[in-house]
Amino acid sequence: MADDLFSADGAARPRTGKEPPDFRAEAALAARVGGGLVAGVDEAGRGPLAGPVVAAAVVFAEPADAPPGITDSKKLTKPRREALAEAIKARAAAWAVAEAGVDEIDRINILAAAMAAMARAVKALDPAPAGCLIDGNRVPEGLVCPAEALVKGDARSVSVAAASILAKVERDRIMAALDAAEPAYGWARNAGYGVPAHLEALRLVGPSVHHRRSFRPVADVIAAKLSTSN
Repeated sequence: MADDLFSADGAARPRTGKEPPDFRAEAALAARVGGGLVAGVDEAGRGPLAGPVVAAAVVFAEPADAPPGITDSKKLTKPRREALAEAIKARAAAWAVAEAGVDEIDRINILAAAMAAMARAVKALDPAPAGCLIDGNRVPEGLVCPAEALVKGDARSVSVAAASILAKVERDRIMAALDAAEPAYGWARNAGYGVPAHLEALRLVGPSVHHRRSFRPVADVIAAKLSTSN
């Protein structure tokens, strides 16, 4: 861990907001829980109209173990995300991915499903972390360790950013596989988001079993088809 991140007494220096992700938040949480490994946790896929929401959790034993270039997955090209995902898996002390499917999303809502997926990812870590940093402003229920929410965590914490990369890459792979079976919607290109081409295909073809029926655009198409059939 870079010396300039910490003061002489070992306390993490405050961020200015302009630095790349670092390990200050991990060090601060580790100190508060009495030491041990700290996981970063993030999810991908809250906004799309189709497919699961995917969460990931990542633990680095030492800051030097983190591959260089880790940052918020949204700032990376697809090839760079995929290369970093493989490097993260190879160098992390532990990592895990988990998901919540469309049926669960429709049953309990997308926020609750995302929280459930994150809790599953943390539970799957081996070794279990002493604490975890959750991207955003909420902490999932039922975690196996103490946790703190970290707003914009994927821009502040290397571990959270690494989790954002794994979650995004895994979800893109899932959507590409679904696209092979349901090519009309262009999921390999749009990952299930409501881009114009996807909305047009949804209107013309109708929803698939992989669409989130609780989401307004999908529900509107279902309602319109029901009204015309009556």
